[in-house]
Order: sequence, then C-alpha cells, then structure tokens
Amino acid sequence: MNLLNLHDYATAAESRLPRGVYDYFAGGANDERTLVANREAWERVALHYRVLRDVSKRSLATTVLGTPMAMPVAIAPMAFHKLAHPEGEVGTAKAAAAAGVPFSLSTLATTAIEQVRAASAGPIWFQLYVHTDRGVTRDLVARAEAAGCTALVLTVDVAAMGRRERDIRNAFVLPPEVRIAHAMPGQGMLNEAVDGSALAAFVNGMLDPSLTWRDVEWLRSVTKLPLAVKGIVRADDAHRAVECGAAAVVVSNHGGRQLDGAPATAVVLPSVVDRIGGAAEVLVDGGIRRGVDVVRALALGARAVLVGRPVLWGLAVDGERGVSGVLGLLRDEMDTAMALCGATTVDAVGRDLIA
Repeated sequence: MNLLNLHDYATAAESRLPRGVYDYFAGGANDERTLVANREAWERVALHYRVLRDVSKRSLATTVLGTPMAMPVAIAPMAFHKLAHPEGEVGTAKAAAAAGVPFSLSTLATTAIEQVRAASAGPIWFQLYVHTDRGVTRDLVARAEAAGCTALVLTVDVAAMGRRERDIRNAFVLPPEVRIAHAMPGQGMLNEAVDGSALAAFVNGMLDPSLTWRDVEWLRSVTKLPLAVKGIVRADDAHRAVECGAAAVVVSNHGGRQLDGAPATAVVLPSVVDRIGGAAEVLVDGGIRRGVDVVRALALGARAVLVGRPVLWGLAVDGERGVSGVLGLLRDEMDTAMALCGATTVDAVGRDLIA
C-alpha cells in the first residue's frame, strides 16, 4: 500500500502482526479512554499561524539533554522490538541514527545495550526502571554509562502495572525466541504462560512500589549522565523532579497504558512548562501522530516530543527502512507546518501561535 502518513503505517502493521502482538503494542489500560484522549487533545490545539514571513530557509535542528538533534523528535522507550521485526532494537536504533534523532532503549529491550551501541553510532538514551534490588539498578546504570549512552530516562509511573485487558484476554507471553536482554538471573523471561498477562506478573515482581523522591535523589548521586524523569502529569511533581536533580521531565501518561482516566498530555503540558520556568527541559509524549503535532507541542512549551507506537508500526512494516519512513514523514510534515506557521526555526515556535 501507499504509505502516506503514520495512520497508514498503523493499518499496514496491524495486517502483518499476530493479534496478540498487535494488541500488546496498540492497547491501553481498562477502557482505553486516556489512550484516545491523548490523540484527541492534540487535534483540539489550533495554531494561529502567521503569514508573509520569509520562510525560504528553515531549520528543524535543536539540542536536548546535551544531544544535538536534526529535529525535536526522539524515539520513546518501548519494550520488545523483536516482537515487531527480527531486526528489533538494532533496526530502530540505526534508523534513528540516520535521521539524527535519539533512540531510547528500554530496560525491557530484546537486544542488549552493548549490541545496540555496536550497531549504531547515533545517540542512545537508556530508559530505567528502579528494581526492588537497587544493586540491579546500579548495574544497569553502569552498563549504560560504559556503553556510551548520553542520558538516563527514569520511568516513574509504574508503581503497579496498569490493567491492560487486551493482554489479559490474549494471555500475553513472549515466544521462546524472544528474550529480555537485560533480565538478571532468576527474573524469568516472560516465556511461560500464566493466568492472565505474563508481562503484568513479571513487572509487578520486578519493580519496587515503595519508590519515592529519595530514590530519584539516590539515582542522581550514582550517575554523571543527565536524568530525565518520565511519567509526569502534575506541575508540582515536575517541580519536585527538578529539585531532585532532573535535567528534564517527560510529560507522559505511559501512552494511556497505566491509569485510565489520567489527563491527556497536551492538556497538562502548559502547566508543567509554566511551573518549571526554564529550570529544566520539558519533553512530551502520547498521541503524536503528525508533524503538526510536534509544532503544537513546541508552541505549548515542550523542547521536543517522544514518539512511540508509530515507530513500532514502521518496524513491523519494513524493519529499519520502515522506521526511517515514519521518521521521514514526521520530519516532512513538521517542516511544512513550520513554514505555514511562519517559523524558520524551532525556537521561533512559541505560545503566541496558540492564542
């Protein structure tokens, strides 16, 4: 099919993936209302464009967490890329490097960080869950630093696994050939069926529900890498993250996969930006499906966006080349939207475009 936009990639991926895999990637928690709300909130943000500006020369380049980027887009951390395509995280990372954007490697990746680093010269951020065993967490941080990662992305919105009914209904389990690359001895590999979702059982046994802001301060003390705290929807939590040493916060509701009923990220983004007041960078994810959504996010004060599911759809359709196609479409659409808004650089996209 002629893949004209990210929605076409989603349709093509659905026809290629097994139902259980597609549902795992596409699904959200409970009634999936937050999943839908994320997308609808971006669509409601109108851009009051300017005209008669010289936009003959445009640049989408920016810098986030000290990482130069060809456009204000990074690939969000997502688990189990090899479920989408045998190239897995390596294919995604190589496409990200070619596009000049960072790739966030998940703790639940199916390719080890060292292998991804060896295959890609592009910037890699490492997404971290704090394990009940802090020694495991410290070891993962050390591996990320040794592999040359340029930032840590700490996910903080999984005190317990959200109830993802698609996974429960499908009895989600990893096939024998797919393994969690960063699992420690005794953690298991999600390859054995359980009553319900094997992922939920695994995550609830791995993570520490007693995690507090003191643990963020501890993590800040054991690494020299800049830290982004991901999973923020409140301005006061964003402020606390900065007080604990975060260089960035990611406004995120986990793609609607945790608390169904959480606010859409586009709705809460301005309040987070206003509260932080430039003390840290603000990123956002959730429902980004068009290049104009990136411009909307910048206008609301974000430094950049993280894109999740569409990357997996590209990977499922055509491996590395599919991810490159998705990123290329986002870049082209964003470039057009900037021109039509009268902006020649990302710094020229401001709150005045909203009202």
